[in-house]
Amino acid sequence: MPGGLPRAQPPPDVPPSGGPARITLWRLRRNPLRRPTDLLQAWIGLGLLLAVLAAAPVALFLAHDTAFRHYERQAEHQERTWQRTTAVLVHDSPRHPEPGSQQAKRARYSVTVRLTGPDGLTRTARADVPAGLPAGSSVEVWTDPDGRVTGPPMTDDEIRSRSAGWAILAVLAVCAVGAAVYGLAALVLRRRNLSAWAEDWSRTAPRWTSFR
Repeated sequence: MPGGLPRAQPPPDVPPSGGPARITLWRLRRNPLRRPTDLLQAWIGLGLLLAVLAAAPVALFLAHDTAFRHYERQAEHQERTWQRTTAVLVHDSPRHPEPGSQQAKRARYSVTVRLTGPDGLTRTARADVPAGLPAGSSVEVWTDPDGRVTGPPMTDDEIRSRSAGWAILAVLAVCAVGAAVYGLAALVLRRRNLSAWAEDWSRTAPRWTSFR
């Protein structure tokens, strides 16, 4: 082969099939093909797995507790400062396609309403109202201290639901960090293996490769 040594052809870094557990056990078992980096990668994987299992419940509790306290204070503030007031529809609210149905009873449409703000001035705003109300109908709406129309204060169910959402995100974030760290470690070890393979090949190839 004129032009020097043939290029090194390292074996593909494809672990045995069977899932992460089998891959980790393969790297931990004694066998002639196992490299020191394989063992190191296995211990890194196990260490990160244990770290994620330990950190996930802590992250879940802290995120849920922090979010619950935040939303609880926010709901209390809303209950103290928001107030219910009467507004009048400026236009008819749309009719539901199925009048009298359960969906029609729960449906709400955004309609322009007229109300008096805390400063005594009349203003218009958009509010969600039931379907089929004619113009001039009176509805109750919630307003903030500035007179802006809002929804009702958060309920206990909403507080729990939002807090649970943040707790789930925290657990997912811990898992994502663990996976990212393992992926980075595997990439570094992979590059180290390729470099070592090329170095070994440069010393070994001349012993058995003939050039023509």
